[in-house]
Amino acid sequence: MAIHIKLEDPALLESLAQKTAAARALLRQIASDFAPAVFANSLGAEDMVLTDLIVRDKLDIGIFSLDTGRLPLETYELIAKVKDHYGLALKLYYPRHDLVETYTREHGINAFYESVELRKGCCFARKVEPLQRALAGNKAWVTGLRAQQSATREGLPARSFDDGNGLEKFNPLADWSEKEVWAYIKLNEVPYNALHDAFYPSIGCAPCTRPITPGEDIRSGRWWWEAPESKECGLHVKAKN
Repeated sequence: MAIHIKLEDPALLESLAQKTAAARALLRQIASDFAPAVFANSLGAEDMVLTDLIVRDKLDIGIFSLDTGRLPLETYELIAKVKDHYGLALKLYYPRHDLVETYTREHGINAFYESVELRKGCCFARKVEPLQRALAGNKAWVTGLRAQQSATREGLPARSFDDGNGLEKFNPLADWSEKEVWAYIKLNEVPYNALHDAFYPSIGCAPCTRPITPGEDIRSGRWWWEAPESKECGLHVKAKN
């Protein structure tokens, strides 16, 4: 969610300046040494920071989003804001209709609530398969993942090789804190999803996302009926050491 930030905090500003410089340097390296590269923009707060950095530096990194067909209205509104604010029309990838039709006919429209297996099946049809098409032919992809986001992302590296998709994967904000993300957004007037102001720190498909209460983990609003260790959709598989 859009947390309260003291923008006059010198320690926060110093750490943000250092991490912003590091992220910009990494993004420039990606654009130079790993072309063609793409950024998978999920339209969360972190992804809007990266969008701002890529656009500001006019980097040759393609930016796309996955439209699962079940996104909240506020997410579609943000897609329009991105175009108005940056002049950037996001490249949207959609699920294959045959995969979605087969899933819903066999299991039901909201079968993802019934088991982790069925939920991941829905995620595959609506997110994983479209991602595979979006990444095809590229040498690297960029994400807005942060190590602090959840138990499944502890020890997240800034760079790793994505065996499943056969390309390099970069997480320029891996070591950023939530405060640093929101300080960047506020200082640079970056547009963000209105749901963040309604206690939605992590936003996915509408049926699988809910607001959280103070003190809850920031990923607790995603797939809240599951155990924390299963809360990934298949887009991001933690690399093994």
